[in-house]
Amino acid sequence: MTHPAPLPLSPYCPSSLAEQLLSGGQRVLLFGETGIGKSTLTAELARILSERGLTCFCIAADPGSPGFGLPGTVSLGQWRESGWQVSAFEALCTLDAGRFRLPLLSAVSRLMQKAPLGLMLIDAPGVVRSVAGSELLTGMVGLLKIDTVLVLNRQSKPLPLMNELLSLGIRILPVHAHPEACRPGQKTRAHKRTEQWRTYLAVADEITLDLADLRLIGSPPPIDVPDAWTGRQCAFVDTERTISIGEIIALQDGKLHIQLPAAAATTRTLLVRDARCEKNGLLVSAAPFASGNLQFLPPPDAMPYPTTDYSGGPRPAVKLRGMYATMVNGVFGDPLVHLRLHQQQRSLLFDLGDSGRLSTRIAHQVSDVFISHAHIDHIGGFLWLLRSRVGDFPSCRIFGPPGLIGHIKGMIDGILWDRIGDTGPRFEIAEIHGNRLQRARIQAGCGDCVDLPEIQFAEGLIVDDPQFTVRTVTLDHHTPVQAYAFESKAKFNVDNTVLKTLGLDAGPWLNELKRVIGAGDTAAMIRLPDNSSREAGELGALLLAVTPGEKLVYATDLADTAVNRAALTALAYKADFFFCEASFLEDDIDQARRTGHLTARACGEIATAADVKQLVPFHFSRRYETRPEEVYLELSAACSRVIMPSKSR
Repeated sequence: MTHPAPLPLSPYCPSSLAEQLLSGGQRVLLFGETGIGKSTLTAELARILSERGLTCFCIAADPGSPGFGLPGTVSLGQWRESGWQVSAFEALCTLDAGRFRLPLLSAVSRLMQKAPLGLMLIDAPGVVRSVAGSELLTGMVGLLKIDTVLVLNRQSKPLPLMNELLSLGIRILPVHAHPEACRPGQKTRAHKRTEQWRTYLAVADEITLDLADLRLIGSPPPIDVPDAWTGRQCAFVDTERTISIGEIIALQDGKLHIQLPAAAATTRTLLVRDARCEKNGLLVSAAPFASGNLQFLPPPDAMPYPTTDYSGGPRPAVKLRGMYATMVNGVFGDPLVHLRLHQQQRSLLFDLGDSGRLSTRIAHQVSDVFISHAHIDHIGGFLWLLRSRVGDFPSCRIFGPPGLIGHIKGMIDGILWDRIGDTGPRFEIAEIHGNRLQRARIQAGCGDCVDLPEIQFAEGLIVDDPQFTVRTVTLDHHTPVQAYAFESKAKFNVDNTVLKTLGLDAGPWLNELKRVIGAGDTAAMIRLPDNSSREAGELGALLLAVTPGEKLVYATDLADTAVNRAALTALAYKADFFFCEASFLEDDIDQARRTGHLTARACGEIATAADVKQLVPFHFSRRYETRPEEVYLELSAACSRVIMPSKSR
């Protein structure tokens, strides 16, 4: 396969570039990745051309990092002596040009129609990869009738979207980025855009509108989750024309409280998307809101056996990338979460309550068990695991609080093992004592435990597997209990377009690149198929797109104390799924205190403080078996991200 020859980069010289632009058409698109210097060069070109008597206009088309104008918008400006002067803008209420590329293209097209005659520079978003980058590039060139694409790029990188650029049939000017151009970090960009937004709203009024009187467009969050509205950018529009833009203060009792610049006009149509000022004050893209209704069912190898006598109430099941987590016994039954690592044919268990609904095949594939504490409803299912693993199976690791070795040994020793030979189940047991693991190995029918060397660990990290990590904290239930945080490791995906552009063939070297990047060793040298070598960090920046890992936290049986709250909030911070007990209603708080359990309200408050994406409550007291909706109601009053059965909403 032949690859297009790389286009040479012209030196970074604004005055020379201005001369080249004068010899071409009137519409120039500046294209390149975020932080490459597009906005800086746009302003420099406008200054030079203005000094030569030309009227110069620009559309700032990056809503996340606009060269001028407001974040969350695209703006039309004219160059004056003091810089860009905004003459019109269109609200997008998003910072994500890639996700909302169609609304962005429509908004930029409307601004172009308003622009007077003159040289027009378009400062494009820094989306230069994948389908989003391709569609934005070709869409802007076609809609805006671009004459020239000025591509800013670094010498060490292939030209982004090379094939798309060459297929446009217009003039392409590849230009070397300024040597000092650098990609700003996410926090830097967030602080800059937040400062711009706060300056805009410095003189603002609060208005109150009845939500029922408004036509909502865009991608607003659910109306029944008021917390999801607070801080969102919103814009009043009229036939796709922006009238005003502001920020939602609150949604209360069906009324929207909105902060708008003084004397700003309103309409009946309100645009809301995902640009939002979070609790820390920064203007960022809000996480996509997930519905609380749970419709997902995992595949058969992850599901418990169906039974006619099941009485555990709602049985949550959630999906992560390549994994499924199921509350085996429902919210009223014994605690037991089955986490199925589907692609690895491997299972992890969090607690070991009644296990009779799980298949023997699952027991064969359990590699690790994480016990919160040794009360019978949390460890009684060990006998199922013990019986199911008689045979030639690898050792199963079991983690838990102090005393676990004795508890496991006691259950094994209570059985006569005279006919199994060397096929007795094998276990490695690790008791968590502060920052060390006290370990022992035991095989049923083979005598006493064998002590293993202790392992020291830091920051709660008790498992560091190639695919995931598990961390723990010790909490108080009038006895030590362990809460656990499972987190899958980031995935590295190869950009095949860049791979082809570089003329490299796929091979084992890509796995080595992923491995060293995952380990943080960016200075490692990677040998390529042509026997040359390059630094892993350089190759990773060119070739790898990172998919972050996902986090699931499991916590049950803990007293509502300040120490417990602080420790669990830290462990569960930003978790994708937070499995947490909600044993009693607030009306029964005395019982919760006596027994060392959380109320539903406390559970919701911890989840909210930890800013989890989804709360999966469980371990409800059976006193609420006929009225679980009361538990869910109390939970939802304290947390807006509770996974609830449909009939309880």
